[in-house]
Amino acid sequence: MAVLDPRPTAECPVERALLVLDGKWSVLIIRELLGGPKRFTELRKALQIGSPKTLTERLRILEHQGVLTRTVYAEVPPRVVYELTERGQSFRSVLEAMAAWGDRDLTLR
Repeated sequence: MAVLDPRPTAECPVERALLVLDGKWSVLIIRELLGGPKRFTELRKALQIGSPKTLTERLRILEHQGVLTRTVYAEVPPRVVYELTERGQSFRSVLEAMAAWGDRDLTLR
């Protein structure tokens, strides 16, 4: 079974998932966007990310990986909206399982 393989490779589906979800911000960005499209400032405020550079980098990576789309509206000032793709939406069940596990098994003591 690939999941139990002690030698992670690109063949391992868990490793492939972790390459997309690298770092906590990616998962939290997806969590926020599961509620619907958001602007950069909305994401930054909801996630309490101090550095806009950090958020910008993660958004670019997730866009490149096909997890979200970035739409720029020709307005003054310009409006940019981020939204999950079908690939990003498919993460919902994984996030719900993580939330249930965290709620049930990782209660703060």
